[in-house]
Amino acid sequence: MYRIGFGYDVHQLSAGRPLWLGGIEIPFIKGALGHSDGDTLIHAICDALLGAANLRDIGYHFPDTSSEFKNIDSKLLLKKVISLLAEKHYTIANIDSTICLEKPKLKDFIPKMQQVLADTMSVSAEMVSIKATTNEKLGFVGREEGIAAYAVVLIQKNED
Repeated sequence: MYRIGFGYDVHQLSAGRPLWLGGIEIPFIKGALGHSDGDTLIHAICDALLGAANLRDIGYHFPDTSSEFKNIDSKLLLKKVISLLAEKHYTIANIDSTICLEKPKLKDFIPKMQQVLADTMSVSAEMVSIKATTNEKLGFVGREEGIAAYAVVLIQKNED
């Protein structure tokens, strides 16, 4: 049995914060505000995976009111999500994601993000698609006030 999930996340950008995306730090003057490290891409992927397995959402499992998750590395959240899926006998078939960010340009960082995410989830990097786009200067992304990420996943139930 296959199941599809969709995830979306958004964070405000703020000067002086590190910019974490796909499990790596991107050199930039602004970073994402958040209770955790603010890795918008990982958060969208977590929500997509949780949704596909009908396991609610990232806020349910990792509430921003809990000190346990304050400034946590989002790769740890992703590992926990993978563990939750494994408990229900799901494996990842593929992930397709898009980061919406005006600056900085991300194309040179995408291969490393793919590998870090693949390693974190114990899957092949071929299964992790990451695309980046701008908002053509429109909206909060275009004004460089925030970042958004979308993810679609396909998971498979292992019946053995």
